[in-house]
Amino acid sequence: LIIEFSITQPFWYNPTYILGLILILVVSTLVFLNYRTRKLEKEKEKLEKTVIKRTQELTIEQNKSEELLLNILPKGIAEELKLKGTASTRKYQNSSVLFTDFKGFTSLSTSMDPIELVECLDNIFGEFDLVMERNNLEKIKTIGDSYMCASGIPKENKFHAVNIVTAGLELIEVISVFNSKRRLAGNKEWEVRIGVHSGALIAGVVGKKKFAYDIWGDTVNIASRMESNSEPGRLNISKATYDLVSEQFETEPRGEIEAKNRGLLEMYFVNGKIK
Repeated sequence: LIIEFSITQPFWYNPTYILGLILILVVSTLVFLNYRTRKLEKEKEKLEKTVIKRTQELTIEQNKSEELLLNILPKGIAEELKLKGTASTRKYQNSSVLFTDFKGFTSLSTSMDPIELVECLDNIFGEFDLVMERNNLEKIKTIGDSYMCASGIPKENKFHAVNIVTAGLELIEVISVFNSKRRLAGNKEWEVRIGVHSGALIAGVVGKKKFAYDIWGDTVNIASRMESNSEPGRLNISKATYDLVSEQFETEPRGEIEAKNRGLLEMYFVNGKIK
């Protein structure tokens, strides 16, 4: 019995199969690499967007911090404080200081709702702040119902006295508008007294916490006396300020008036600008 048969090579020895297998591996590798590359690009893009968003958020927060710092300190002082950690005090030979105060504020505060009282002060002082900006003045602080500002600091200005007297008249107008609204509502009016003095002072930041830009010197004390010796709705200035603004404003001499702990001081009411 004769049986004929033949043994053929396995299919994986077939050149066509091997070529196809290689092709499949190459294509699969390329597809995988392309998928991986696209995935990495998407992750990179996502990461870049996250970084941009976080950077924008940090910038916004930094700007808020900058604005908050500039609301507390003058720009130059704030920059010095950020660079050095401290801000040096400086003496100014030519400057002016203004104080405001409301007559009978203690009795007024007892007759008003506390929340309404604070809202009124906030509205008034908010308008005062705008006056400071218009006249290039530096707001120093508020103490209760008293508002304190200065001119000629931290940047010296030869028109410091004219600017601060102009601002003083505008503050009186602010209170006049405020009182007109209170009259219509049948409420008691607020009577403001304003005083100004010009001279030398020292300005700077003291302490390590809760920084505050402040001023010291006899000029500050005399300005306070000008305010306390003023009258409701009037701007009272010292002789030193009068000598600097007499050609620009109509004034009313008051003579020498006894000021607490200062003796006799020559004072003038300012009635308005000379037309």
